[in-house]
Amino acid sequence: MSMLDKLKQMLKGHEDQAEKGIDKAGDFADEKTQGKYSSQVDTAQDKLKEQFGRDQDQPPQ
Repeated sequence: MSMLDKLKQMLKGHEDQAEKGIDKAGDFADEKTQGKYSSQVDTAQDKLKEQFGRDQDQPPQ
């Protein structure tokens, strides 16, 4: 079982909290880099939210 699968199992039912954590981590990265990589950080946040936000049994939308 991969690390991502383990994280998905742990976060099941807590997608809203995971989304808040992803936002907070992205804001921290933007702050530390003074917004230099904000587009890359935003892309990474979107991808993570997509991974953790949907049920692992459902196909991607």
